[in-house]
Amino acid sequence: MTDAIQVAVIGAGGIAQVAHLPVLRKLPGVEVAAICDNDLSKAQALAARFDVRDTYDDIEEVLRYVRADAVVVCTPNHLHEAHIIAALSAGKHVLCERPLALSVAGVERVLQTSEKAGKRVMVGMNHRFRSDVQAVRGFLAGGDIGAIQAIRGGWFTFRPSRQMPGWRLRRAEAGGGAFLDLGLTVLDLGLWVAGWPAPKRVAAHFPGRSADAVEDLACAVIVCENGMSITIDVSWRHMGDGERFWFDLAGTKGSAAINPLRVFKDQHGNAVDVTPTGATGRETQFTQSYRAEWTYFLAVIRGDVNAPPPRDQLALQRVVEAVYRSADEGRDVQL
Repeated sequence: MTDAIQVAVIGAGGIAQVAHLPVLRKLPGVEVAAICDNDLSKAQALAARFDVRDTYDDIEEVLRYVRADAVVVCTPNHLHEAHIIAALSAGKHVLCERPLALSVAGVERVLQTSEKAGKRVMVGMNHRFRSDVQAVRGFLAGGDIGAIQAIRGGWFTFRPSRQMPGWRLRRAEAGGGAFLDLGLTVLDLGLWVAGWPAPKRVAAHFPGRSADAVEDLACAVIVCENGMSITIDVSWRHMGDGERFWFDLAGTKGSAAINPLRVFKDQHGNAVDVTPTGATGRETQFTQSYRAEWTYFLAVIRGDVNAPPPRDQLALQRVVEAVYRSADEGRDVQL
């Protein structure tokens, strides 16, 4: 394509404001054609800030009147499936914030619609595109760390309920609390980095959660058929100096961690630091990951990259459902 790719932004919430729109504004060959939100005044304010010409309060009007090549779905979780399917059916490529849907059946419907429409769909797992994660993948591919035996990751934030949109606190709309918001990323990253081993057993605990509420804290252990385990610890209640995000791998021949990047390998019985050194860019890992994610997605819809459909999200959603079932029922769940 020689003309600029036209993108419509569906949902004018926080992730559109701090991630997608700032990145899209700076990407060559891309133009944001419209912003849509059920709060039209918010969409209009954001459009003025990012110099976007059109605003709407109904996705159906966007799909009918805006000449967009692609849409990015940044709406509440329970709307993702419907908005993705509507956009794909209208002939648009779709990048959607996680999760694709709130059930395995919903993910399957999204994939079937994508195939039928002949349009690409991608879920926004931006952490896969972090430069430190890519560096760790390089060490794994080279055999420096050996086979992964365990992954331990977590994400701690401080998000008082009074500062969160109301839908995030209602399980029917959010699908879950801290685990779905934060743990899903860690889980996806772990399974993806490890090459999608088959999960066998899940144990999860959500301390202090009442039956009709979403969880503020969550811990889960996923054991895979190959013996590898993934341990995830997340919180919306972190009382500390600041946000914490970590992702550590233990291998048969070494270890690796991100944020900050550290890599060690066994050399003649000694742990040797083989962490790459070099100049780092001005971008934060957050901004860099979203820029790389969009660059990849644009290459996919231009046909420059032959990416497979995201069927891995079916496996991911099965584990998510097992995590919630384990926490709800207070027992291990076999997959």
